Amino acid sequence: MLNFQELNEVPVDEKIWDTTVQMYDNFIAFLPRLGLGLAIIILGTLIATLIGRLTTSSVKLRTKDPLMSRFLGRAIRFTIIIVFIMVALRAAGLGDISAGILATAGASAVVLGFAFKDIGQNFIAGVILSFNRPFNVNDTVEIGDNFGRVKALMFRYTKLKSFDGKDVYIPNSDVITQPVTNYTEDGFYRWDFVVGIDYDEDIELAKSTIMRALEKDEKVISDENHVNYVIEDELATSTVNLKVFFWVDTLDFGWKANSTRGRVIGRVKRALMEEGYYLPADIQEIKLYGKDSELPLSLTDKRLKKDA
Repeated sequence: MLNFQELNEVPVDEKIWDTTVQMYDNFIAFLPRLGLGLAIIILGTLIATLIGRLTTSSVKLRTKDPLMSRFLGRAIRFTIIIVFIMVALRAAGLGDISAGILATAGASAVVLGFAFKDIGQNFIAGVILSFNRPFNVNDTVEIGDNFGRVKALMFRYTKLKSFDGKDVYIPNSDVITQPVTNYTEDGFYRWDFVVGIDYDEDIELAKSTIMRALEKDEKVISDENHVNYVIEDELATSTVNLKVFFWVDTLDFGWKANSTRGRVIGRVKRALMEEGYYLPADIQEIKLYGKDSELPLSLTDKRLKKDA
């Protein structure tokens, strides 16, 4: 064995060669353990994917809840992959690295907690929403100012598809803290609109005419829990305004519910006009001030002018 003095007498190129040979030998000796570690990671990824899919299908089959099943499937998959990575590091002889990762993760948890507070909040909110939430896939909801159909629940956000084609990604923490309005949870929604009749018309007869128009539409729902009705809403300047309330099916809130509302409005208008009701427009009152005593207007019958 060379002492310190003899080592100093060894040429530099020979030192480099010996060091390179030693590193090569160490690398060759490390290759089997490295291959074992990579094999464990690949096998763990396959196992995690399989277990994640089985979890997703099993939970979906039992709960009929695709959002929760997908969320749990992904969470279990990622957890298993992390465990297999730590096992692979130890099998490859890199146990110190895995221990260092755990120690660093623990030591930096507070720092990362402050730095990535929003990410942590959204993740925890996603876990809460996966078990307890006010909506399901394809429900029509309003979350804050966002309105659309629920498409997915991810780790950090909830995805909505708005009715004008936009993809809206809402942080899960906002879903937890903001009011959520579900339009399709029980499948029923009440529309309303106002129709104005002349002051000389019989209000009760007009209300009966409107109710008959509602009964003729097969998409309007009427039962003991969903009652349609018409009430006097306002004595406006030119009309007595009647407000019409009616229930529709909202499992398909977009086109179906809106088309039903439009059809009902048209049906009520035709029914009232066929019964001879006058639906006046707003009356404009013109006042003359000062010395003018005559209104400088003339009326011309366009039909007579056309015939001429």
